[in-house]
Formats: sequence, C-alpha cells, structure tokens
Amino acid sequence: MDFSARKRVLEARRLQLAGLLTRTAKAPQAARMGSRRQPRAERPAGCAIEVPPRGSLEELRRIEAALARLREGSYGYCRICGDDMSDDWLDQRPASPFCKSCAQ
Repeated sequence: MDFSARKRVLEARRLQLAGLLTRTAKAPQAARMGSRRQPRAERPAGCAIEVPPRGSLEELRRIEAALARLREGSYGYCRICGDDMSDDWLDQRPASPFCKSCAQ
C-alpha cells in the first residue's frame, strides 16, 4: 500500500500543531516578562496570551503515533482487530489507530 499522500497530510498537520503549541508555550513567558518590566496597561500588544485549541496536544500525539506506525509498517491496520482499514476511513481520519467498526 502506498500511503505517501496520507503521510504528507499527517506531517503537514503535525507541523501546524507544533507551531501553534510552540507559540502558545512562549506567550505566557512573554506575558510574565512584560508584567515585571511594565505595568499591565503598557504591555505591547504581542504579549497577549494565546490559548491553544482544545485537544491540540492530543491530536499531535495521535499524529506522531500514526507516523510511527507508517515507519514500522503497521499503518492502515486496526490496532484492535488487525483488519485493513478502508481508504474512506483513513481519508477522513488519517491518524486513527482503529477501523471504523472498532472505533465505534
């Protein structure tokens, strides 16, 4: 099976999430630094705390696990029943470790 297109999708989403999480991790530090040096009203606009979307870290973990399965050759097989996952299912949920039947 050729999963190169799904691998590209997973890697692109991983980069997007990693960038978002990196920005949000730096924002509180910048805000703390700004609060020591300047009163709150005088903080630059860039010191606002950015909150990551709910579930971003969990999605990143699922993507990392899917990429690991691609490397080891077990991607596309359900982690519960071992059956092949359908292309439609993997198109909708490329990081899913389970087939549609086992995911429900």
